[in-house]
Amino acid sequence: MTDGPRVVSLAPSATATLGAMDAADLVVGVTTHCDLDRSVVGGWLNPDVDRLADLDPDVVCTCDDLQREIRDDLDDEGFDVVHTEPTTLDETLDSFETLGEAVGRPDAGERLVADARRRLDRVASHVEDRGRPVVYCEEWSDPPMAAGNWVPDAVEAAGGNYPFVDAGERSREVSASTVAAADPDHIVLHICGHGQRVDPERVESRGWDLDADVHVLDDSLLNQPSPRLVDGIETLAERLHGVIPTAR
Repeated sequence: MTDGPRVVSLAPSATATLGAMDAADLVVGVTTHCDLDRSVVGGWLNPDVDRLADLDPDVVCTCDDLQREIRDDLDDEGFDVVHTEPTTLDETLDSFETLGEAVGRPDAGERLVADARRRLDRVASHVEDRGRPVVYCEEWSDPPMAAGNWVPDAVEAAGGNYPFVDAGERSREVSASTVAAADPDHIVLHICGHGQRVDPERVESRGWDLDADVHVLDDSLLNQPSPRLVDGIETLAERLHGVIPTAR
């Protein structure tokens, strides 16, 4: 560890964002869902406050409305909590700066946003003169749920058309008839908590009468409001429109 605030991250997105801005050296504790080798203080929705306190953090990171109660409880316990709750792509990028400021590395947060916007501009240039295929993104399969929040923005940024949920709205259950009526060209399975361990045949096994290419993406590429979302947009653009030319 280096000089700076001691950070406990209770959100995988915050952990990934801090890592992307080269601030992982500040992190002393994480949850079981975080991809960083640090002391574990429990799960995303059930952290062990005693373990957290033992790490003596200067900053605790939480994210999403599902962690509001945890944030409030930790505030009441006297912890300094930085809470982000992005629901769109722009808000996700804004959260990078929020985290950078919270851990004393505002320049790193700003650089991360600038890099993300540069990459998104490159994708936009790649897809601007191409058709916009209809894309159905499934975040959960039992029951089938069309992904919301920032995913509609991600599909738009990747050069697709997403008629299922408006950006910023929560994911919602969809029927076979609703999906069929939209006549998707592509189906993207990014099932929460499953990584890439998803059988694409699950769509056909439902008996849905669709003529669409089925893609399985690691769920962190679309479900996590971190720089992984930019990776996801690039990956999705490649699936929809071919390989993105390397920046010169």
